[in-house]
Amino acid sequence: MTTLTLVTGGSRSGKSAFAQQLAESIDAPRLFLATCPNFDAEMDDRVRRHRHDREGRNWQTIEEALQLTELLASRPAGETVLVDCLTLWISNLMYSAEQNHSEITEENMIFLAHQLGAAARHHQGQVIMVANEVGLGIVPDNPTTRRFRDLAGRCNQTIAALADKVFLVCCGIPLQIK
Repeated sequence: MTTLTLVTGGSRSGKSAFAQQLAESIDAPRLFLATCPNFDAEMDDRVRRHRHDREGRNWQTIEEALQLTELLASRPAGETVLVDCLTLWISNLMYSAEQNHSEITEENMIFLAHQLGAAARHHQGQVIMVANEVGLGIVPDNPTTRRFRDLAGRCNQTIAALADKVFLVCCGIPLQIK
């Protein structure tokens, strides 16, 4: 049975740990789809810690910064896929667009998120996506950061609408909101 679950919350709220627990409660092969680009020593340490947290727990890891929809569409039936995280995917999309002298608009983001959600709904297995809730703080002081916040909000809304379950994690406590 296909189930799409979105787990959201603030930075260091416990959302990734909760999403991993959800995935590990499912008796199936597991794929960790990591979107974080590895660009400095501190990030190397973070990636190492996250990999260590999954050791010996039947996880395969694929690092993919941009092509989440295509990768998800190619996964075998019965596999549980944990995408961590959509917020970094958005950052990667923005960076890639900038390198190509273009821009991701809110309409683009809704389209891309809908494609990703559709691929998740089509996957014959469980899909859990993690995303930061970045819209609860102050209004950013520059256009790029405001656009990032807006794109993250649009992505989260689109995926949440397609999801069977949505959890908000606050202070390590998951609250099911859908």
